[in-house]
Amino acid sequence: MTQVQAFARIFGIIYVIVGILGFIPGIVQPLVDTTGLAVETGYGKLLGLVPVNLVHNLVHLGIGIWGILAARSFLGSINFAKANAILFGLLAILGIIPATNMLFGLAPIYGLDVVIHALTAAVAAYFGFASPARRETHAPTF
Repeated sequence: MTQVQAFARIFGIIYVIVGILGFIPGIVQPLVDTTGLAVETGYGKLLGLVPVNLVHNLVHLGIGIWGILAARSFLGSINFAKANAILFGLLAILGIIPATNMLFGLAPIYGLDVVIHALTAAVAAYFGFASPARRETHAPTF
C-alpha cells in the first residue's frame, strides 16, 4: 500500500466515524438558532465544537466511504486526494463568507469547520498533487 492509499483509507475511516458520530444525540449538542438553514434536522455542534446537520453528516459518510473504496487502488487514491483538495478548499472559502457559510441552506460550514476544511484540503493537496512517494511510485521507466 502506498502513502496516498494509506491517506485515502485513514481519511475515509475518520470521516465515516465523524459521520456516524453526527447522528448520536448525546454527542451533538442541539442549537436553537437555525437562521439561514433549510435543513434543520440534526442541527447542532458535534462534540460541542463543529456545526453539523443531517446533510453534513451524510456528506461525511459519503466522503468517508469514497475514501475507503478509493484506497483499493493507487489511481483511485490519487483522484480521491485531488478531488478532496479542491472540494475542501472550496468549502473552507465558502465557510468564511457570511452569505454562504450555511452552504445555501443545506449544511452549516462555519467556525471550526472552516479550519478543519482548510487543513483537510492542504493534506489532500499534498497527497494528490505533491507527494514525493507519488512521483517515485509511478516514475516513467525507460
